[in-house]
Amino acid sequence: MKDLPIGIQDFRKLRSEDYLYIDKTELIYSLVQGSGYYFLSRPRRFGKSLLISTMIELFQGNKDLFKGLWIENKWDWSKTNPIIHLPFSLLDYQKKGLEQAISDRLDKIATEYNLTLDSITIKDKFQELIILLNNHYGKVALLVDEYDKPIIDYIGKDISTAVGNQQTMKTFYSIVKDMDAHLKMVFITGVSKFSKVSIFSELNNLNDITQKRNYGTLLGYTEDELCHYFKEHIVAYSKENDCTSKQTVEKIREWYNGYLWSGKVRVYNPFSVLNFFDGMAFKNYWFSTGTPTFLIDLLREEVLYDVDNTRVGETTFDSFDIEHKIDLLSLLFQTGYLTIKEVDERGIYTLGYPNKEVRNAFLDYLIEGFSGRSKGKVQPLMLELEDAFRDHNLEQVKICLQVMLANLPYHLHEKTEKFYHAVVHLTFYYLGTYVQSEVVTSRGRADAIVQTDSHIYCFEFKFNKSAEEALEQIKSKNYLEKFQLTGKKLVGIGVNFSTEAKGIDGWKVEVLG
Repeated sequence: MKDLPIGIQDFRKLRSEDYLYIDKTELIYSLVQGSGYYFLSRPRRFGKSLLISTMIELFQGNKDLFKGLWIENKWDWSKTNPIIHLPFSLLDYQKKGLEQAISDRLDKIATEYNLTLDSITIKDKFQELIILLNNHYGKVALLVDEYDKPIIDYIGKDISTAVGNQQTMKTFYSIVKDMDAHLKMVFITGVSKFSKVSIFSELNNLNDITQKRNYGTLLGYTEDELCHYFKEHIVAYSKENDCTSKQTVEKIREWYNGYLWSGKVRVYNPFSVLNFFDGMAFKNYWFSTGTPTFLIDLLREEVLYDVDNTRVGETTFDSFDIEHKIDLLSLLFQTGYLTIKEVDERGIYTLGYPNKEVRNAFLDYLIEGFSGRSKGKVQPLMLELEDAFRDHNLEQVKICLQVMLANLPYHLHEKTEKFYHAVVHLTFYYLGTYVQSEVVTSRGRADAIVQTDSHIYCFEFKFNKSAEEALEQIKSKNYLEKFQLTGKKLVGIGVNFSTEAKGIDGWKVEVLG
């Protein structure tokens, strides 16, 4: 088995040291042959930097690195192009300031090509560098990686710096369109898609391929690629864990597959897959590499917590402007916490968590954000609640729910019903497959249905009312009617939360079938 390229974003190192490489060169070939102006948004850790690195080696004509790959005999290796590579994650803009960091990078590229830049501003330097490279070495390939990092690093922390960096980049990129005669290709990647007006106002020929069907599998692994390139790893895991290869693939699919930007082929998270085969354990890998603190803060501010299976129109995928209210569903989609689950004939999209890894980890952060309890304390409590249901210990269920609400900070109590509902919904949703939150019935919407081997519990929650009123609603709306033929014991539970008592002050249980 070849070594796994965990964390390796350099194509030369990956190939020269014989790491495993999933051949994406056919798709890369179609992009580069087009010689257009492209923009691609993908979540972090999805291989954007490796893609840029691969393009660099292509434009430099390094044929030996592509031996055995699809593109080896399709590319004209006698032709090369000079490259302006701008990897914003490597620029020291936090200490130097964005303008100085860009200026230093342009000078460095010029020096590498034995050129000297006379211009002062980054806009003029950029233009001068493109023209000089073209005059001396041929048309230029402009490759920009993580263009948005100097903006998203400051969202939720320092909005004035974010806006300032956005303006700097708008000025910087404004010369690109007029340089068309000097450019071979422009390829820009990032996590988020900011308004073209705010950054790429002059680049109206920029082709956004983020949701183009032809490039839906450019990054990430398809299931065919998983089964082909990781066959030996799958067999090794299956032998070690006494299961079949089919069962192993099914579990990997549940944990790490599910991402869809266009078409019908879903892709696996490459970072998670590589780490899974390295550690031979199903864990949270991708999510743990970056805590979405500002996202949770924004969700809490808007009291938005029920984001799974959300239906949206196509405008949700439009770019956003940080100077105006951010569409959180758009941001969650772009950053990889939600993906497209399905599209109906009217063009209405259903967004949801892509897989088990993202769902579980994101719920950890949501519960922590809304309840004020740390993840380390939430997880044991969830297990205790699950055991209580399995043991039909409703008194313990009550205690667990009360504990979940006990640490709700005072300023969250002021939000009253919305915050209580958020914590309760997230608690029940977190429990997984045998718990359904806000279940639609023929006569209304039950707040929660919990199924065990022998019981079905129907919960109705009230706020500053009474548990009796909640239980009466379960009976009058006949929420348990659809479960009468299951052969299980049907139980209604009315719960009242009091903002004054900061928790449960009413709990009524009745066997209803």
